[in-house]
Amino acid sequence: MDLRGDFPAKHWYRLSAVSIALAPLSLLFGLVVRLRRFAFRAGWLPSERLRVPVVVVGNLTVGGAGKTPLVLWLERELRRRGFHPGIVSRGYGGANEAPAAVPKGADPARFGDEPVLLAERAGSPVWIGADRAAAARALLQASPACDVIVLDDGLQHYRLAREVEIAVEDERGHGNGLLLPAGPLREPASRPVDATVVNGGAARPGTFAMRLVPTGLYALDGSRRRIEPAELSGKRVHAVAGIGNPARFFATLAEMGVAAETHAFPDHHAFSAADLAFADADLVVMTEKDAVKCERLGVASLAALRVEAEVDPKLAEMVAQRL
Repeated sequence: MDLRGDFPAKHWYRLSAVSIALAPLSLLFGLVVRLRRFAFRAGWLPSERLRVPVVVVGNLTVGGAGKTPLVLWLERELRRRGFHPGIVSRGYGGANEAPAAVPKGADPARFGDEPVLLAERAGSPVWIGADRAAAARALLQASPACDVIVLDDGLQHYRLAREVEIAVEDERGHGNGLLLPAGPLREPASRPVDATVVNGGAARPGTFAMRLVPTGLYALDGSRRRIEPAELSGKRVHAVAGIGNPARFFATLAEMGVAAETHAFPDHHAFSAADLAFADADLVVMTEKDAVKCERLGVASLAALRVEAEVDPKLAEMVAQRL
């Protein structure tokens, strides 16, 4: 497997000489994190409360653990229960800093890959902005019927008050248990949340189980033609992934019977045509998050894998009761 930008993975998910050497910096980082959280809770730093409740979906660790599929699942479940949600995201990787609505088919270079995917898949308005409170206010002004905001990747964005906090983790858990930069934790593992969702692996008592279910491969040639795994028998397939946990994506393809040479890129990688130029490839397969960027590159023979989150329904019931 081709691994690019794999330095953190080598040290964040085990105790190594490097992680131990960085431990003093982690202690300093932890002090700053705790002081900041206390300052918001004590009212020393302002936190804005909107006219509608806010549900935050985020991570205690760096890197993707399945937030985007969970946000889409939660948005769908809220609509099914009669709510009118709106989604707010930072728009990481995009050039747009000011609050802006994300239209379908938007340019991920401007809006970020995850917001563009959310806008494609969700049935609710999606807004981005570096100031997520301002983005939420703009969404509410543009969509007065909205009665709940789902904040994507906002667990550490204390400037926006929230009613429900959901932390997502995957089978990697909290890695070596250390804070940045020695480990993957953004905040201490003991930091309380209203719900913890475990994507893959075994859900612990008091947590909610989630798994990502592949619903099919489709061609990125404008046709959205469904590609059956059996069609790829004997084909030379390469798989690329610029997500937080590329190994999960590659394992899913293997479970589907798709044999591929794998290439892991850093999360939110800005793909170029050269990244996909494999001389022996009959097909290059990727995640939907990568597809919103790569299908604009004019490269032939690309396909994306769509997944849906299957989550313990008790999570939706808990959130609805809180709202």
